[in-house]
Amino acid sequence: MDETQIRIIKKYANRRLYDTEQSAYITLDGVRDLVMNRIPFQVVDNRTGADLTRLILLQIISEQEDKGHPVFDSDALQMIIRFYGDTLQEALGEWMKQSLDSFMAQKNIFQNAPDPLSLINEMGRRNLEMWHSLHGSLFSLTLGSTPKKKE
Repeated sequence: MDETQIRIIKKYANRRLYDTEQSAYITLDGVRDLVMNRIPFQVVDNRTGADLTRLILLQIISEQEDKGHPVFDSDALQMIIRFYGDTLQEALGEWMKQSLDSFMAQKNIFQNAPDPLSLINEMGRRNLEMWHSLHGSLFSLTLGSTPKKKE
């Protein structure tokens, strides 16, 4: 299969998934394997042709959340639910995507670092600088001046 081609998974009314490339039924674990192996795919309703990819991905996340250590606790899920219908719903989605992209980039850097401890120290220093900068900006916006920097 050409890397630019998208593998089509058909979802039938009986809730079974059919991998058209393999000519075989596939489980949610099989779809998860496609995700883990970065194989592009799309899940479509066999009858209507509607794109069901997001729904299947959410189903996989739900199953993963039930196993072991969940990524989202109940409070986080409730906060996300509250954003639906809010004017900032789209902003939350974009922020979450950018945060995950940044997290993955840092994960890759950390995993390939010759000295992970120095990398952690550097990341901490950068985060502290960023916090001080944000704090100064917020302080100047609210009071019209910046706090004195501690030496």
